[in-house]
Amino acid sequence: MRLRIFTEPHRGADYSTLLTLAKAAEALGFDGFFRSDHYLSSGPVRELPGPTDAWITLAGLARETERIRLGTLVSPATFRFPGPLAVSVAQVDQMSGGRIEFGFGAGWFDGEHAAYGIPFPELRERFERYEEQLEIITGLWETPEGERYSFAGKHYTVTDSPALPKPAQRPRPPLLVGGFGTKRTPRLAARFADEFNVPFCDVPETAEAFGRVRKACAAAGREPASMVYSAAQVVCCGRDEAELARRAAAIGHQPADLRRRGLAGTPVEIAERIAEFAGIGTGTIYLQVLDLSDIDHLELLAELLPLTSRMS
Repeated sequence: MRLRIFTEPHRGADYSTLLTLAKAAEALGFDGFFRSDHYLSSGPVRELPGPTDAWITLAGLARETERIRLGTLVSPATFRFPGPLAVSVAQVDQMSGGRIEFGFGAGWFDGEHAAYGIPFPELRERFERYEEQLEIITGLWETPEGERYSFAGKHYTVTDSPALPKPAQRPRPPLLVGGFGTKRTPRLAARFADEFNVPFCDVPETAEAFGRVRKACAAAGREPASMVYSAAQVVCCGRDEAELARRAAAIGHQPADLRRRGLAGTPVEIAERIAEFAGIGTGTIYLQVLDLSDIDHLELLAELLPLTSRMS
């Protein structure tokens, strides 16, 4: 079982805070440090210091860390054009020495689009654009050096591209697709993704989503076991009930709610819950840490590493 730290910096964190947390996560032995790609929060949070750009942040972290995997969970297709995004991610992968993982989705939060002047098409068009972007980005990365890449779609056209630069990882960084969709999402995951992620669902719901993707893989002629299956869960850990309650209050939750719809309790309690996810084939857990100023919480969560290292 791989454990990764997952952050939501749009809730109120600058680059310096993220850097401190990423370095701590690396030193403590976590497999990865991921961040969401949002410009606004859908919930009540403090407005200052304001959002940070995901790929600019990851470029900085790529140069300031050495081992830990880095990525987005997930970048919306609505934010960027596919060609420049392929260039950005490839460059950050080079800067990291080949440690980037590319989480990519269709986009869903209309409020942040309105707040920053980003067009927000209706759902069908968003998925059409998303599929074309998946085609273009992977096509640009996978085109052999010295050859050209072209694509003609409904929303995007690429003509005679040199398909450069190339990422450090060949043919491309691992690509993560996630979500709850029952038809389009499993089909796109089976076609393009190396990893499928289910965020913030309980074990039975997660198992159902994994099952849909396994069926989609089989229908596409792909071995279902070639996919990495992962889950994202909010985490809140305490050595005792008082510490747990304090940390839950700091992120605006009740311990009972977090135990029911997340990972909460002592390290042993959380490891037992993670074992349930391992039992349905989960290979990676993204621990959503919401209080980014609480380094002590990260240190306590590191006690999960030996407890979960043999889970599969």
